[in-house]
Amino acid sequence: MKKILITRKLIKDSEDKASKTFNPIFNTNDELYSQSKVIDMSQGCDGILTSLTDKMDKETISKLPDTIKIISNFAVGFGNIDLNAAKEKGIAVTNTPDVLSDATAEIGILLILGACRRASEGIQSAKDGGWKWSADYLIGKQLTGTRLGVLGMGRIGQKIARIAKSLGMVIHYHNRSKLSEDKENGATYHDNIKSLFSVSDVLSICCPATKETENMINKETVEYFPKGAVITNVARGDIVDDEALIDALNRRKIYAAGLDVYKNEPNLNPGYLKIKSAFILPHLGSATKDTRIAMANLAIDNIDEFFNTGNCVNKVN
Repeated sequence: MKKILITRKLIKDSEDKASKTFNPIFNTNDELYSQSKVIDMSQGCDGILTSLTDKMDKETISKLPDTIKIISNFAVGFGNIDLNAAKEKGIAVTNTPDVLSDATAEIGILLILGACRRASEGIQSAKDGGWKWSADYLIGKQLTGTRLGVLGMGRIGQKIARIAKSLGMVIHYHNRSKLSEDKENGATYHDNIKSLFSVSDVLSICCPATKETENMINKETVEYFPKGAVITNVARGDIVDDEALIDALNRRKIYAAGLDVYKNEPNLNPGYLKIKSAFILPHLGSATKDTRIAMANLAIDNIDEFFNTGNCVNKVN
C-alpha cells in the first residue's frame, strides 16, 4: 500500500475510504501544518493530499523527499502549489473539478442576493431590535431586469448564470473564448473586461486565479462599472485589489460587495469592517457535507488513479 500524508482532517467517510486505499497519515487534530512540518511528515511517503491552506511553494517542494510522486489538492483551485516546481521535481499535481460546482454556485447566488438586498445591515438591525418599518427602510437593489456580468463562464459561472436568469437577470459574460450557443444560453459575450464591466450592474467573479487575473479588479477597472454597481467574488481573493474596492465602496462608486473569498484569508482587510454594504462569508463555497465528501473522495481517487495508471485525468501540470 502506498503511504500518503493527508494534511488536514477529512470527514469520516473520506478518511475511511483513504484507509481502505492507502496507508494514510491523518491529521487527527486538524492542525494547520507549517511548511517545515509538511516536509518532515512526508518523509517515507509516496504522495501528499493537500488543501488550499497548505503553501506548497518552490522552496517547500524542493525540500520534499524524492519518494513523493503526487500532490493531490483538495480543491478545484491550485494557486497554493507551484506547478512548475512540482513538474521540475517530477511530482504530478491534481485537483478536484466538477464536484463542487453546484455548491459554489449556490454561494455565488447568495452573495448576489446578500449584497443587493443589504443582508448584512438587515441581520444586524434584526439582532439589535427596535427597528421601525418605513417605505424606504433598507431599500436594496431588485434583481429582476438587472444586468449580471459573469467573469469566467466555466462550470460555476454557467450555473450561476442559469440561476440568475431564472430570477430575471440579463446575462453578460467574458471568457477566454466565446462559448457555444447552448452553453451561452442566451448570454451576451464580451471579448474584453472593459466592455463587460461597463454593462455589469452586478458582477460575479468566477474565473481562476492566475498571473493574468491577479488584481483584475483594481483602481482603474472599478471605474469601468456603472455607478452603484455590485461586485461579488466566489473565485479567489487574489483577483480583487482590496484597497481599490474598499475605496470604491466608500465613495459609493460601487454600491455593495459580496465576498466569499479575499486576500490573506482568514484575515480580512479591516477596511471592510467599516463598510455596512460589505456582505462577507468565510470561504463557504464548497461547504456542504456531500460536496466536501465528494471532493476528498476525488482527491483520493486521483492518487489511486495516478499510481495505477501513471497518469490522472485531473492532472494540472
